[in-house]
Amino acid sequence: MLRPLCSFLAIAITAIGYSQHIKGKVVESTGNAGLSLVHISSNNLSITSESDGAFEVQKPGLYTFKKSGYITKTLELITDVFYIIQLEQNPSELNEIIISVANIPEKLKNNTTSISLISAKDIQRFNTTNYNDILNRSPGVFMQSGALNTNRITIRGIGSRTLFGTSKIRAYFKDIPLTDGSGDTTAEDLELSSIARLEIIKGATSSVYGAGLGGVIHLIPENAMLNETRLKTEMTLGSFGLMKGVINLNHGTEKNSFKTIYSTTHSDGFRQNNEYNRETFSYHSNHFINSNNELSVLGNFIKLKAYIPSSLNEQDYKTNPESAASNWQQAKGFEDSKRGIFGVSWNHNYSADFEQKTSVFGSFRDAYEPRPFNILKEHAFSLGMRSSVLGTSHVFKKTLNWTVGFELFNDYYKYQTFENHYANFPEGTGSVQGDMLSDFKEHRNYYNLFLETQLEASKSILFSFGLNFNKTAYALDDRFPSTSENPDQSGDYKFKNILSPKIGMSYAISTTKRIYSNISHGFSPITLSETLLPDGNINPNLKPETGWNLEIGTRGSSENKRLWYDLSIYRMAIKNLLVSRRSAEDEFIGINAGKTRHDGLEFALNYALVKKTSMNATVFVNGSFTNFKFKTFMDDTNDYSGNELTGVPSELINVGIDLDFSSGFYGTINFQHVGKMPITDSNALYTSPYSLTNLKSGFQHQIFKNLNLNIFIGLNNSFNETYASQVLINATGFGNSAPRYYYPGNPINFYSGIYLNYIF
Repeated sequence: MLRPLCSFLAIAITAIGYSQHIKGKVVESTGNAGLSLVHISSNNLSITSESDGAFEVQKPGLYTFKKSGYITKTLELITDVFYIIQLEQNPSELNEIIISVANIPEKLKNNTTSISLISAKDIQRFNTTNYNDILNRSPGVFMQSGALNTNRITIRGIGSRTLFGTSKIRAYFKDIPLTDGSGDTTAEDLELSSIARLEIIKGATSSVYGAGLGGVIHLIPENAMLNETRLKTEMTLGSFGLMKGVINLNHGTEKNSFKTIYSTTHSDGFRQNNEYNRETFSYHSNHFINSNNELSVLGNFIKLKAYIPSSLNEQDYKTNPESAASNWQQAKGFEDSKRGIFGVSWNHNYSADFEQKTSVFGSFRDAYEPRPFNILKEHAFSLGMRSSVLGTSHVFKKTLNWTVGFELFNDYYKYQTFENHYANFPEGTGSVQGDMLSDFKEHRNYYNLFLETQLEASKSILFSFGLNFNKTAYALDDRFPSTSENPDQSGDYKFKNILSPKIGMSYAISTTKRIYSNISHGFSPITLSETLLPDGNINPNLKPETGWNLEIGTRGSSENKRLWYDLSIYRMAIKNLLVSRRSAEDEFIGINAGKTRHDGLEFALNYALVKKTSMNATVFVNGSFTNFKFKTFMDDTNDYSGNELTGVPSELINVGIDLDFSSGFYGTINFQHVGKMPITDSNALYTSPYSLTNLKSGFQHQIFKNLNLNIFIGLNNSFNETYASQVLINATGFGNSAPRYYYPGNPINFYSGIYLNYIF
């Protein structure tokens, strides 16, 4: 009696177990976007995931998850817990990769705008100490780097007239703005090891990220993988005293992942007064609370002390490039800063076709910067929020994907300047702080309302439409006692409302090839300092730069997926060109001086030359040709109309090859050519064109079951080319000194390192 009963219970329990439905969600490993149409298969089962990545199977077993553009994953599903399946991107299938530059996940090939993707593999092609080699691989993007802490990024010529740093280009670290309230962007301080991918949206085509004229650089942090624990360490040594160490700890459970990264970087620099020290700590966690809710936490802290050699005049640049500018050398000028970024994001799925994303974020920065002309103390603190809803609707039986939302940003900035008495002390003393010269407090705020839609009009045609509404305001509090020589500069400045529309179309020539086009409007905000007149009043007539972007392009791949290409031509027409006119060594006045026209051609090509089990060889060619001109430009009594736009090269070409062998050896060769560029608005002075060749090779090997080794060596500027890695346009010499236009680029230099990856 007992034995039959036990048998019956065993059979019943087994039947109940096999009748349990196993549910889960397939997501993209970097952005956690749900992946639709993932092919899920087992011995006697074949299904696909739903539009939000959800799936359900009836029985435990070994399942394979496969989607074009992603690395296939096989794992065993054994319980009734809710599974999160992360699929990693396959860099060799760019056409099929899902991006989310408009908040709406879609394949790259279907997008109606010009976008460049930089994957983790692309980042590892170079020395991961700086961004410039990596960003300059992207057509239309040009990053000048006078030192590790002195950089300027331009996209399609936008931002080239910014004298120091990067502006008119927006950047986000996930959903956290890296652009402050006046439009200045600092992204290069972030540790590259924490970045999984960069998505660069070129031109004024991003409604959801502020409709900036130049575009958006979207840095996507690397997620830890679920259900595993890893410890990664990296040590790099190189020329000019380069020492860099990285410790990367990843831990993942079934529904939670945690990543912490600590890095330290030191360089003596090629030039005098060029020492650089940086420490970073980053934290990123994802928490899949249940099938409908995901929470992520992001934090980043950067401590930097970097000396500043500044620019050189032409004679010193040619004869003594190792030197620093004499006044910066004597003052021992440097920047000492602490910077923090933090944010919390919540994603909620109301249904497979309706989702909400909300992020709250903040940042702070404290800095102390002795310069020859004064000493600057800064404190900045910002708070903000982004929220959007995403949905899928049907209009006349056609699929309409849409998102609508807002971004709020408040920026509080305090800065003081002090006399620098370095010249009154013996050589070697460096900067000595004196009396206060100014004391300002700024409150900068804006809000963006945005809308983005995508309509699948047919199997071949996709339309997109976007709107961005911006309202920006500044308030300045001059807290320094006013005198006849130092008038009170307090005041408010409010921009007029700016509405920026965008419309685009994508047409499928075949299943692997499409053409796309778009028309879009964008703007660049004015910094508060540019609105100030010498008499202390605010210039109410100054207008932000605005412009229209017109573009047509094509992207796709060959049927055998060995070839991938992207080609675009564009025209941007910018009005109210903002010019910073120098009135003193440390004083600039903003004026609207005319219009510019940006015509360009961009292209990118990747071809799998050899695709075998024993070896892979991929050739890449990408670049841009530009014809950027001042359409009308009156600066005081000077008429520069028809001249070439200052600070942008005529062409930028990258050619190279990547080699990977089954034995573990790998290598990459990258040749970069940068055309000449005008240094002055009169076009009386140009830089010389130059070409750089960078090499990197290494060996990867699995030493033990859980331990992987990667050793590498690289050589930059292999033929020891002399070149200006950054220029200061329209430089002015004060007193009897010659203008200092040039930042010398590094001569031939090497680096080598070791990378260990241990899986617990």
